[in-house]
Amino acid sequence: MSDYTGTVGERGQVTIPQALRERFGLRKGTKLDFTITEAGIAIKRQSAEQDPVWRVFGRLNRGVSSDEFIKDLRDE
Repeated sequence: MSDYTGTVGERGQVTIPQALRERFGLRKGTKLDFTITEAGIAIKRQSAEQDPVWRVFGRLNRGVSSDEFIKDLRDE
């Protein structure tokens, strides 16, 4: 039994639960890799080296407000 459930649509599109999208920074246009394993299918976001947008955006997506991020940078 899984913690999250997605649904395959008519055209093969899968809805990824919002909590997972937020946790892993999945946004419209994010590239995913699918790997066949003995247990089923593993899904992994492509690395920053493969996605130039993620190299910039991924660094900004800290899950905290910009004020908190700046305080952290300044060690306040």
